[in-house]
Amino acid sequence: MPELPEVETVKRGLNELVKGSTIEHADVRYPKMIQNVSANDFKDRLKNKKIKRVDRRGKYLLFRLTGDMTLVSHLRMEGKYMVHKSGEPLDKHDYVIFHLNGDRELRYNDTRKFGRMWLIKNGQEKTVSGLGALGPEPTAKDLTFAYMKKIMNKSRGQIKPFLLNQSHIAGLGNIYTDEVLWMSKIHPKQKTNLISDAKIKLLRKNIINEIQAAIKGHGTTVFTYKNAFGKSGSFQHHLHVYHRTGKPCGRCGTPIKKIKVAQRGTHFCPKCQKLVK
Repeated sequence: MPELPEVETVKRGLNELVKGSTIEHADVRYPKMIQNVSANDFKDRLKNKKIKRVDRRGKYLLFRLTGDMTLVSHLRMEGKYMVHKSGEPLDKHDYVIFHLNGDRELRYNDTRKFGRMWLIKNGQEKTVSGLGALGPEPTAKDLTFAYMKKIMNKSRGQIKPFLLNQSHIAGLGNIYTDEVLWMSKIHPKQKTNLISDAKIKLLRKNIINEIQAAIKGHGTTVFTYKNAFGKSGSFQHHLHVYHRTGKPCGRCGTPIKKIKVAQRGTHFCPKCQKLVK
């Protein structure tokens, strides 16, 4: 699933490609992707709306439109946006097509059909499932040490599922959670409330720095992620543990191990990341 750096990269690409464009009309080839209105209402309301800009909150894209409207899009596992010339053959997985002025089409492609879209009035973002409950963005301004200490000291669960919970911190997924825990020398099964203040400060710093570095690297492509220009990310070349089972730890040389934590494949160094009881 695309995580925050990948969605941020898509957002920036879309602003470069379609900001200021007018949606002359839209086609919906898989109506289940449209959540809060019918496919016909979706098409009617989008007609002749201008894309003012594209924002991001957590892993959600927010197309700000004229008419005081926002199109919310979640890419889920395989979703991607691409711009084509009008009339080019459709891919069988192009499920929502926005016909733009200038003989162009913005196409939403999703091989698994898991992506979802909502059309709402501005200010109604909290009505979208998951969007209203997001925790702070992983930035120095929004993700404070005081906040992290407070919520982590209250938790009795393991740190990896804690970080994956979007209501705690927005945007972290399986890849970057494994990475920041390795960087912070914290075991993925560590009880969250037993993590020291010093480790919390280190974890916070690593989350902020890693997300920013991944954005600069245009995201991570492990399987199929591509940005709005159809290009893969490059940050996979800088990963320390994720998808590196059996390879030597970059710090100590111990083979990286893969286990299941909260039903998620989890990569860590058994020597560097000790479980503290």
